[in-house]
Formats: sequence, structure tokens, C-alpha cells
Amino acid sequence: MTTSSALLKIRHVTGFHYDGCAQSSYNEVRMTPPTLARQRVVHASIRVLPAAVQSTYRDYFDTIVTTFDLHESHEQLEVIAEATVETYAPPLTSGELTLGELGGRRVSDTFAEYLAPTQRTKLASEVLVEVRSELHNTDDVVSIAHAAVDLVRRRVAYVRGATLVSSTAQDVWDQRKGVCQDLSHVTIAVLRSLGIPARYVSGYLLAREDAGVGETVYGESHAWVEFFDGAWQGIDPTQGDVISLLHVVVAKGREYGDVAPLKGVYHGDPSSALGVVVEMTRVA
Repeated sequence: MTTSSALLKIRHVTGFHYDGCAQSSYNEVRMTPPTLARQRVVHASIRVLPAAVQSTYRDYFDTIVTTFDLHESHEQLEVIAEATVETYAPPLTSGELTLGELGGRRVSDTFAEYLAPTQRTKLASEVLVEVRSELHNTDDVVSIAHAAVDLVRRRVAYVRGATLVSSTAQDVWDQRKGVCQDLSHVTIAVLRSLGIPARYVSGYLLAREDAGVGETVYGESHAWVEFFDGAWQGIDPTQGDVISLLHVVVAKGREYGDVAPLKGVYHGDPSSALGVVVEMTRVA
């Protein structure tokens, strides 16, 4: 270990409770961190209750997906994901490209899915005109991304419980409040409208920088943004800064719908979420 790395242990529990029983279900889990340039997975596992045979694949966005079927009656479904991940400090970056350089045909073709608005990342044209007018004083992509995050944080307050998982960027802009998912969707909408490829990142953030080694911090899943400036750069609209040693990536996509931790279909009585528990411990 060096001063530019951290070893983080994560435990994430979620699932569903059924009013009666589910007779059968098919489920997809996106809760396994991958090894990337700035993080190395030491250990990762998924446990399911009731027990089920699992299979794993990589989806279109290169996210690790665990799938399983349940064909016996069950009153509750619980998924427990555990991982130990070593993270490395991301390199400091300065502007590599201008908007003009980024607007070439190769970029628009290569990153088409990260430039087009989705259901959750749409903003009305009048909003985008207003936003662009506040970002017109620079042509540097990195500077624009940071300015966009600053603008979103000024306009949208972080308020727990203010939105639903289905809320759109326009919903959030109109009510001026949301959570990390919402701030990320609004930021993505702004960046894409300027021709900057942007993608949604889900994962975990150790919420307390001063947490001691061995101290467990309770929190929840986190979301932030990556934008393309010749290379993908991470920025956290909730924190208002670049990603750090305390961020652990799990999945990437166009928006939340591509990276939901647990989703599936089932046959049976109505269900409700069990709630989410995320525990993070700095091991070293």
C-alpha cells in the first residue's frame, strides 16, 4: 500500500419483501465492482437468499451482471454483495481538448449513446439555452465540465427523499432538489447538450474522509459522472469535485436505468423494497 491508495471493504444488502409469496422470479444484479485502471478488486462475492444458481456476464456497457432464477415459492428475496477493493488516486488532469476539437465526426460516432438524451437525462430546450448562456466563457472541456457541476449544485439542492427513482432531470430542475442520482442526471443532460460525451457511474463513496482504519461507515449507493476529454474523467456533482480514493466504481451506463443494482420480473403477490444497507470500512 502507498499513500496514493486505499483498501476499502464494502457490504451491500438489498432485496424485496412480498405481501404473500413470489412463485418464481428472474433477477439481474449489478453490485460487483470491476478491476479498472484506478481500482483493483481483491475479493467480490454475491449471495442470494433463498439460494439460487448464479451466472455472470458483461453487459453492453461492460458492467458485471449476476443473474439467477428462483422457481420455488419465497416470501422475501435478499441479495448480499461483499467486496474488498484497492483504489488508486486518479491522475490530475488539465484540459486536453476544446469543444471544437471534440466535435469531430469520430467522437460523435464513437460515443453516440453518451451524447443522446435518454428518458431521465432530458432538459427542456429553454432550460438548455439558459444553461449554455452561463457556460459560454470557455471552450475548454474540463473547465466546462467543472462549471456545469458548479451550476447544477447552485440550482439543485441535495435533499434526501426529495425524488423518486423514476424522476427525470427536468423533474429535478423544476423542483430544485434531488439526490446524487438526480444531480448526475442533470449534469449529464447539460454536458451532452454541449456535445460532450457523458455517462452515469454508480458505485460507492466512503462518506467520511476522517473515518479511521477499521471503522465502519453506514451509507448507501452513490452516483457520479464521467465525461470524455480525449479520455474519460470522473467528476462528482454531489461533492463538487473530481473523484477520489474513496470512490469505488460498480457500473457505468447512459443513466440510472442501465445500472440499477437489482431488477427483475416475478410472478406472485405485490412486493416492496427491503431497503438498502451499505457498509464501508477502510481496511488500510
